Amino acid sequence: MEFNPLAGEILAFNKPYRWSSFELVAKVRGKLRKRLGVKKLKVGHAGTLDPLATGVLIICTGKATKQVEELQSHTKEYVATLRLGATTPSFDLETEEDATYPTDHITRELIDTTLPQFKGQIMQVPPVFSAVKIDGKRAYDLARKGKEVELKAKPLVIDDIELMSCDLDNHQIMIRVVCSKGTYIRALARDIGQALGSGAYLTDLCRTRIGDYHLAQCKDILQFDEWLDQQQIVMPQETDQH
Repeated sequence: MEFNPLAGEILAFNKPYRWSSFELVAKVRGKLRKRLGVKKLKVGHAGTLDPLATGVLIICTGKATKQVEELQSHTKEYVATLRLGATTPSFDLETEEDATYPTDHITRELIDTTLPQFKGQIMQVPPVFSAVKIDGKRAYDLARKGKEVELKAKPLVIDDIELMSCDLDNHQIMIRVVCSKGTYIRALARDIGQALGSGAYLTDLCRTRIGDYHLAQCKDILQFDEWLDQQQIVMPQETDQH
């Protein structure tokens, strides 16, 4: 099967831990440009992942970049691990714990009755450590400078939320979430903690699906060169190289 990045390809990668989405895009672009022998190649991604998250990141090349907006609108699935009984300003491990809360009252039964409250259409206030823009500036830039950030709640849809594991001795639960575009799983962790009468933040997050693109089908950037070697690459015309 022919592989033609210039005409347009859609590639799904498993974004590595601590890589920004932009770093993965830049790495893919660099490898493709080198392989094709071109100076320019349009590359974009659908649905940003935080550096501390892993999982499905869709990367589009060439004319396929026109499909980015459509791909971003597809339903997403995540598996998240939450630490109960504490909070951080970023709602994940990017920042240190800033408060601790009682957890003795939290039982498996309480969790089982609390999680379904988040199913369906809900209102969610995005994290201040996010890419949401306020007067043209990213919220996380303002938050990291210690400035007061106030964000408005936005409507979104949680199609499904499931408790996968529960380790109350270690104050930890794992959940699977199927949700709409614009959902912040970090903010969901915060809200679940509050609903449990305690606190919570993310310690691990993996996006396992975007639409029909599943984690099991994703490419590993460390093996991308080897994968390219196996493709029947359509080379650009002479005119495209100048």
